[in-house]
Amino acid sequence: MKVPRVDLRPQERPLKKAILRSISKIIDSGEFILGHNVKALEKEIAAYMGVPDAIGVASGTDALMLSLCALGIKQGDEVITTPFTMAANVEAILHVGAKPVFADVDRKTFNLLPFEIEKRITPKTKAILPVHLFGNPCRMDEITGISREHNIPVVEDVCQAFGAKYKGSRCGSFGVLSALSFFPTKNLGGYGDGGMVLVNDVQYSQKLRRLRTHGQQSKYIYEYLGWNSRLDEMQAAVLLPKLSRIDRWNAARAKAAKLYEKGLAGLSEVETPLATDGGNHIYHLYTIKAQRRAELAAHLALQGIETAVNFPLALHLQLAYNDGTWKEGDFPDAEWLCNMSLSLPMFVGISEKQVLGVCRSIRGFYRK
Repeated sequence: MKVPRVDLRPQERPLKKAILRSISKIIDSGEFILGHNVKALEKEIAAYMGVPDAIGVASGTDALMLSLCALGIKQGDEVITTPFTMAANVEAILHVGAKPVFADVDRKTFNLLPFEIEKRITPKTKAILPVHLFGNPCRMDEITGISREHNIPVVEDVCQAFGAKYKGSRCGSFGVLSALSFFPTKNLGGYGDGGMVLVNDVQYSQKLRRLRTHGQQSKYIYEYLGWNSRLDEMQAAVLLPKLSRIDRWNAARAKAAKLYEKGLAGLSEVETPLATDGGNHIYHLYTIKAQRRAELAAHLALQGIETAVNFPLALHLQLAYNDGTWKEGDFPDAEWLCNMSLSLPMFVGISEKQVLGVCRSIRGFYRK
């Protein structure tokens, strides 16, 4: 049985005609950037997330970078984050001139451990950047408690967790600022790059809107050193009809995750994902910890089942980011996860037959 790791077609097919009509209207209007579709999307996402404002930008990475810039983070400052994630968080920190300071993660949930964050706070710490990895919420009550105690703002990376909740509140509503990504494979994905900054403190709204348009205060009058980071009208038009479906889509992912959990139950060589206590996991990825991972992935590939190792090397060991500060063994849990984690097929529209077929193949491998 062939099973792709991601197949967007079942999700996109029912929306195709409506989206094409919207794109046709945009072409006829000649309004392509930061128009009425972007304004509508900003308003609707802010309401959905329960935050006062939302600002469309060109990517999730830009959303992180502009958030840090809006907070005034600069050369000599430190930002605490996770070494087990995609590189965007570290890129954003480095591009504003600050230093990433890593804290280790929980092997069960993949996310930052609050007590590890607190251990790394110094007078130079100017932000905490947790990542709700794979759609699993971080322990935000503890993280925001540390934030209040030390007067350090939180910037949430919600790029993989659109729609997830922690103790009844949306991920993205805890931080002073938070970042969304609309990369096509995200739970709420466009047809290209796109992102958004969620704003919990509106004192930053005006600055963010200026930063995304070259720092302009008004036409050709520049207040800040800014970026060209604007959300396209076409991407907003693609995303608007999807927003009303996101909870249903996330529920379908959670249903598939339950099938995986049942199908892999009792298999000692595999550990299935554990949702954070108090959080609802929305399974952007379904990532297991597997013994003999490389052999298992090869076995599945021979049967047409696609998998992925998302983070083969922790960020603190990457050549691009290691200035000699860190060495192997500094963050043992993150490094262990890099050696054990394997993402299985997960997408809206994956069938029960496909999920259980993957599970049978995994069981067959370990029974050999």
